[in-house]
Amino acid sequence: MRTWVNGDLLTDPDAPAVAARDHGLTVGDGVFEVVKVVDGRVFAIEPHLERMTRSARGLGLPDPDLDAVRRGVAAVLAGEQLTLGRVRITWTGGLAPLGSDRGDGPSSLVVIGGAMDPWPDTAAVVTVPWPRNERGALAGLKTTSYGENVRALAHARSHGANEAVFANLQGHLCEGTGTNVFYVVDDELRTPTLASGCLAGITRRLILDWYGAREVDEPVEVLAERASEAFLTSTTRDAQAIHRWNDRELGAPGPITTEVRKVWHEREPELLGD
Repeated sequence: MRTWVNGDLLTDPDAPAVAARDHGLTVGDGVFEVVKVVDGRVFAIEPHLERMTRSARGLGLPDPDLDAVRRGVAAVLAGEQLTLGRVRITWTGGLAPLGSDRGDGPSSLVVIGGAMDPWPDTAAVVTVPWPRNERGALAGLKTTSYGENVRALAHARSHGANEAVFANLQGHLCEGTGTNVFYVVDDELRTPTLASGCLAGITRRLILDWYGAREVDEPVEVLAERASEAFLTSTTRDAQAIHRWNDRELGAPGPITTEVRKVWHEREPELLGD
C-alpha cells in the first residue's frame, strides 16, 4: 500500500503525515472518493473527480487541484501490479482551530492505494432504525463525516448482515452505508431518486445509462414486502445481488440482476483509463 500526501510519496505509508489539527481529523471536515483499479487501470476516474469537486463546493471547501490528484493517483500506482485494487482520495479543510471554525491555510490532499479482495457474489442487508436526513446540509455529498455509517454497519454486523440500509425522514428507501440500492417489483427495475437524499453514485448512474431503471421514491417496506430481487451498487461492489433483506430471503442473483451484471461487465472496459 502506498500513500501520497500533499505532493510527497511516503516511504512508510503508516507514518504520521497529517497534522493533529487538520480539520478533516478533528471534525470530519473533508470529502473523498474511492476509485477502483482493474489490471492496473483506474475505472471512471473523471466522474469521480467531478463529484469530488461538487462535494467540496457543497461543503464549502475550495475546489481540489485535480491535476495534483491525478499526480497522486499515478504516484501510488507506479510500480504496483494490481489485478484488483482501489485508490482513496481525501481532500480536507487543512489546519484549523480546535472547533468547527475553519482555518485560513491550504487544504490537505491525501491519496492512498492498494490491493483489495473482491466482494462476495451476494450480500445480506438489514434496514437500520435511524433515518437519513434528506434535507440536511450534507445530503448527497460524499464527505468524511461517516459516523452514522460506522454505527449503522456495526448494527448490521450484529444482525448477521454485511450492509445496512437507511430510510429517509419520509420513510422512503434511501441508500446503504456505502451503496445505492436497486430492486425489482413486477419485473420493473427501480431505484430511489436523488431527492431521497442518496448519494449520486457513479455505478448507479452508469447502470441507469447502460441498462435503465425507473427512479422512484417509495416506502422502504417495499423491499421487505414486494421486491422479487434486489442488488447493491458501489465503485468496489459493481452490482452485488442481495440474498437476504432483514428476515426475508430473495433469489440471488435474480434474472434482472444477472442481466445487469452481464451488461456491466461488457461495458466496464469503456471507462478503464491508464
